[in-house]
Amino acid sequence: MGFPWNLLPSALKAGRYDRHHFLGDVIAAVIVAIMLIPQSLAYALLAGVPAEVGLYASILPLIAYAILGSSSTLSVGPVAITSLMTAAALSDVAAQGSADYLTAAITLAALSGAMLLGFGTLRFGILANFLSHTVVQAFITASAIIIAVSQFKHLMGVNSGGDNLLELLSALIENVGQTNIYTFALGLAVIVFLLSSRCWGVGFLGRFGIATHSADLMVKAAPVLGVIVSILTVVLFDLEAKDVAVVGNIPAGLPSLALPSFNLPLVKELLLPAALISTIGYVESISVGSALGAKRREGVDNNRELVALGGANLAAAVSGAFPVTGGFSRSVVNFNAGAHSQLASLMTAGLIALVALFLTPFLYHLPKAVLAATIIVAVSSLVDFSIIKKTWRFSKRDWGSVVATLFLTLGFGVEVGVSSGVLISIALHLYRTARPHVAEVGLVEGTEHFRNILRYKVKTIPSVLTLRIDESLFFANASMLGKLIYERVAEDKNIVHVILMCSAVNEVDFSALETLEEINQRLREENIFLHLSEVKGPVLDKLRRARFIDQMSGNLYLTQHQAFADLIRKEESKTR
Repeated sequence: MGFPWNLLPSALKAGRYDRHHFLGDVIAAVIVAIMLIPQSLAYALLAGVPAEVGLYASILPLIAYAILGSSSTLSVGPVAITSLMTAAALSDVAAQGSADYLTAAITLAALSGAMLLGFGTLRFGILANFLSHTVVQAFITASAIIIAVSQFKHLMGVNSGGDNLLELLSALIENVGQTNIYTFALGLAVIVFLLSSRCWGVGFLGRFGIATHSADLMVKAAPVLGVIVSILTVVLFDLEAKDVAVVGNIPAGLPSLALPSFNLPLVKELLLPAALISTIGYVESISVGSALGAKRREGVDNNRELVALGGANLAAAVSGAFPVTGGFSRSVVNFNAGAHSQLASLMTAGLIALVALFLTPFLYHLPKAVLAATIIVAVSSLVDFSIIKKTWRFSKRDWGSVVATLFLTLGFGVEVGVSSGVLISIALHLYRTARPHVAEVGLVEGTEHFRNILRYKVKTIPSVLTLRIDESLFFANASMLGKLIYERVAEDKNIVHVILMCSAVNEVDFSALETLEEINQRLREENIFLHLSEVKGPVLDKLRRARFIDQMSGNLYLTQHQAFADLIRKEESKTR
């Protein structure tokens, strides 16, 4: 068995990997590791698992994706949305902080990994195309709002909870009088610092002669500076004695590798959440990977990404962690920092492992409010209300799906939101395909082109009805075509010929074939001829095998212009 060369990054396979590329990978690894340390801890807090589990989720999963993935720059690990979905899925299964809760999180990662791996093996990558981008964006926006609001309990130092926006806000209002002023001041200061760094950090550093690219990379390390300063503040002013909650003891060392122990009742409870987490995680990951790949003209294999993410989640489960996926901000930083291959992710995993081995004692005094602030600032970039205005101008149906997903997610929580988003996406697809656009067309004089009679000044013949079908015909929409033809023929007694212009028909299923046979028979009984034009080869082959072409009352034409000209001659010959 030879070396699996297909697993290597494209730059290495083509022999184009040199010292410059290696240096880019090293720099990217350092920058991403610096960014990932506070994020890993913060997302562990969001998922409701111990802080060290966030570090574990940033080691083996990165290695697994680096070996299996098709993107050279996608960075895998814990992310805000899947962490929130993990917490929501486990809230009814076990008490947060208990051993059972962590076991459930590991089981969830294993189930997600198995599902993704199975879908990839079966080459189901195309399924991602059935999730509407607008619906996903609405879900991400609503989830980001819920994530941000859920972190205010840590920012205020109070005990509160809730699964949706109303519950979260109500609990915060009830407990606002118990706010710890030191905790709130520290968290708020970090938020202001991180937002200021994001908005003005590059310009500020530029005043000292630092190049824009270098300044941008330095700004990405701002969360680490916030962590260091906040730890020193807690120690110097003994804020722990003033009830400022800190992360506490984080066990040093690498994760103990073990196969997840499957409990059948637990598996049954987590199957649906695992499917939803897998779906959203995959869609987010493939979107980021494709966007970054396009900048370097690198292709991303949908099915291979399913396998790679499945492997990453199984690696997370084996190392005692929770579900992971490709992170948007982390991958963009990896790309902009100069990563050329997944070697950067391998080195990032190595750096995180060193942190887990040697630096965790220094994180004891890290305030939870600072991790909450990190999460709030990170998810703020995910909120995009412009999608509401854009879809309102473009399509009222899309606008309705966006608003519905937003309100369902905010009002009932992320599980209801993502389930509704999937159902709305499928419903939109079925609605559009079940109502095919069929246009009555005529000849644009002086050309051989046929256009919609409602949009263009065209030539038509009273005895000829030409309908252009702009959708493949299948069981859900074929009957509507028949209904349209019957209504049009009934209201215009001059029609003698019906031409179906099939230039946009890529597929005809058996139900549609039966509908075409019925249309042909009913028109024949009324002495009306049915003709087809511009039928594509694969569709024509199927119609011939079914002997529909032989049974058709009219003719088959190569082009619509040929059909129109032939029928004009026939009609003119009748009047002579």
